[in-house]
Amino acid sequence: MNTLIKDVQLEGKTTNILIQDNVFKTIGEVSNVKIDKTIDAKNKAIIPAFYNLHCHAGMNILRGYCEDLPLFDWLQNIWKREAELKAEDIYNGTRLAILEMIKSGTVFFADMYWHHKEIVRAVNDMGVRCDVGVCYMDRLSQMEKNENDDFIKNFSKENNPLITVSPAPHAIYTCSEELYRHCYELAKENSGFMQTHLAETISEVNDCEKNTRLTPVQYLNSLGVLDDKTIAAHCVHFTEKDAEIFAEKQSVAVHNPCSNMKLASGVFKIGLMKEKNVRMTLGTDGCSSNNNLSMIEEMKFASLLAKVSNQKPDILTAEQVFEMATINGAKAYNINAGKIMEGMLADCILVDLNNERMTPNYNTIYNIVYSADSSSIDTVICNGRVLMENHHVENEEEIIEIAKNYAKK
Repeated sequence: MNTLIKDVQLEGKTTNILIQDNVFKTIGEVSNVKIDKTIDAKNKAIIPAFYNLHCHAGMNILRGYCEDLPLFDWLQNIWKREAELKAEDIYNGTRLAILEMIKSGTVFFADMYWHHKEIVRAVNDMGVRCDVGVCYMDRLSQMEKNENDDFIKNFSKENNPLITVSPAPHAIYTCSEELYRHCYELAKENSGFMQTHLAETISEVNDCEKNTRLTPVQYLNSLGVLDDKTIAAHCVHFTEKDAEIFAEKQSVAVHNPCSNMKLASGVFKIGLMKEKNVRMTLGTDGCSSNNNLSMIEEMKFASLLAKVSNQKPDILTAEQVFEMATINGAKAYNINAGKIMEGMLADCILVDLNNERMTPNYNTIYNIVYSADSSSIDTVICNGRVLMENHHVENEEEIIEIAKNYAKK
């Protein structure tokens, strides 16, 4: 299928862009090509779509349920409610999450949750990219762990090339040394990726040092489970040595500023991470600890938190945090996307330049990071497929109504 995006602004200049199947084929003059769909992009700018590197999508069904508690008290409350969630609840919560992500410009998310078949079903229905993190904890029965193993081993990308399935050991305080090593070997045999939470709170660090005489990063490194496909969420309490290990192993640190602030977990050390050349991306975490999945908002909070905590206005610029939300996330998962460039996968957003938050538009990236919200986004395209046009997603009214009814119940 050939899709023509006509008269769109790219880096301040008006041009045409041809998407052929799922790739940016031509940027500039387009001629002698049969066009199947034309998008009139006058007064719109095109930018790369967002990649959310840490999320618990099914938790959208619990948005606003449990508030204003520190992490471990919050977890105990949330885990009780999660135990009551049925497979269909996870499917509906994940659809709601994906709807919210599409409406705010996200086309990929790295998820970590339960009822993995329902997550895959929701991702298939909504048309986005996803790494489905299959959650492991010591408290799971051996039968549950075996079921997780089988799900990962038997999943075929032929079913949907936009989906990977990866083991996701929850954290060092819920997973043993043996379980981490098992998950890492499982990752190597399958997608290659492994997700985990890491160094999120000071109590996690203190307990790990007390038990092992190592920081959480040093502990995982001693187990041999850190490499360039290890995706670690939070990474708040890093020492200089921790950052050096992450840089050496090329592991990916996912910054979750809104969740970290809401749960009072601490402040991500952006200066240290930049100094040591750690690979950095952005994620929203789940809706119970954020409470939304907007990567636009995440970029702004990440930049402002870095500025005030370091007392340096240029410590994390708009361009740098935008890269964390786009091309850095794509590279972390070896997706040939994250830029509007010929030959790259067609994951993109059309921004409405008539929107009040985009006016005046001296610099599109500055406005997106510091001014915009989801109302600024008109169109979202993932892998060449239009998922949202004129700010409307197919079946969005039904998805919202189902979630409302769950809350009433």
